Amino acid sequence: MAKRSYGQDCPVARALDVIGERWTLLIVRELLLGPKRFKDLLARLPAMGTTRLSDRLKALEGHGVVTKRTLPPPGDVQAYVLTPYGERLRPIVTMLGAWGAELPIPEDGDGLPARKETVALVLAGLSPPQLSEGLSESYEFHVDGEVFHALVDDGTVTVQSGPDLHRATATVTCDPRTFDALLRGRTTLERAVAGHRATASGDPAALDRVFTVLRFRVGDVTGQRYSDSRTRAANS
Repeated sequence: MAKRSYGQDCPVARALDVIGERWTLLIVRELLLGPKRFKDLLARLPAMGTTRLSDRLKALEGHGVVTKRTLPPPGDVQAYVLTPYGERLRPIVTMLGAWGAELPIPEDGDGLPARKETVALVLAGLSPPQLSEGLSESYEFHVDGEVFHALVDDGTVTVQSGPDLHRATATVTCDPRTFDALLRGRTTLERAVAGHRATASGDPAALDRVFTVLRFRVGDVTGQRYSDSRTRAANS
């Protein structure tokens, strides 16, 4: 199949030549969550199929967005990882997620709820730096079979698939509905634990911070910007 291109020198068009193909940014989303083997990516994006996934990965490698790396023991297998150039797509994916959160769920979707680690990926990118300034800790989550963790490093929060192999500062286990309620501030971790809807362990101070650092603020970000733009337009 011939490579499709917008054929324009515009930087936006050139960027879309690389990441604008269907599925490509979802591959980037998965790799923002950490290294993934080919079969891991296929398991998370099953509708792609092996041929399309292989083609997209080769294209991303060719443009210096992803590369292959041998994982350390006990894995000791090759996996795909983002290059530093590819990592620069993180804020773009974050803001796409924030913008998309306000769109209705498609009627022709697969009917499955969003994976909680992908929700956390977006919320981590939106976390105000002042909330985690000076902190170095991690929060591990077990949500209905999903295991992932958030790394906090002096004002920066990133989410990674799997457990924290270096020992989490705080660990929370709950069902998806409780996790959503905690992220949206509809309940507190203390109430969820008291109501037997969650369990928590680790540093008490870190547990107090988990759902302040990682909090559903999507509407605050995109909604306020939308409101501000309408106000400016009305006053112009």
